[in-house]
Amino acid sequence: MPPSESFFQLEPAARFISIEGGEGAGKSSCIEYIKQRLAAAGIDCIVTREPGGTPMAEDIRQLLLAHRDETVDPYTELLLVFAARRQHVENVIRPALKAGQWVICDRFTDASFAYQGAGRGLDTRFISQLKHAVHGDLNPHMTLLFDLDIAIGMARAGKRADFDRIETEAMSFFERVRQGYLAQAQAEPQRYRVVDAAQSITQVEQQVSDFLTPLINNFIQAKA
Repeated sequence: MPPSESFFQLEPAARFISIEGGEGAGKSSCIEYIKQRLAAAGIDCIVTREPGGTPMAEDIRQLLLAHRDETVDPYTELLLVFAARRQHVENVIRPALKAGQWVICDRFTDASFAYQGAGRGLDTRFISQLKHAVHGDLNPHMTLLFDLDIAIGMARAGKRADFDRIETEAMSFFERVRQGYLAQAQAEPQRYRVVDAAQSITQVEQQVSDFLTPLINNFIQAKA
């Protein structure tokens, strides 16, 4: 579905772009391309990630992803994610947007609905309540979803370092995560842009460029 015209009739203000997708979908490698694409247009941006983005939030990330003998309750996992998110939003994301910088974030709250909601089967109404409490009406202006077959993604991920705690989940878990993401994209076509991450790096970057161009052009025209 093409983006609505009104979505791109934006003021020349800072923009918040989140990058979502499953394991091995190529998000990280494309984020540098996005940064370069924005820099070439004269747009000041920061790149950050979740869980993480601040020293304290990075500490929480380590707690979340570390292998341990103790069973991690799914709601404990969810609450830790949102604790890190609150720290991140208040100390990094909001200040950057207020300063006029664009924010490129590797995962945001959509990941909680995909991983803890669809993947773990937690109550999405509770996740929505946490979302409202932690960051209110702050939401990405655009979300790029890197979509890829689970088997291909996990094979790619396996070529990196050792899997963290979450990456050791069963394939069925990651399939639920993928479907959770796709359901969100279908529900919010005005915000989501789905990238076919199975294509070559050049083709993926071209897709991303096509999605970014309207936002960038709006910014340039508004400054003229």
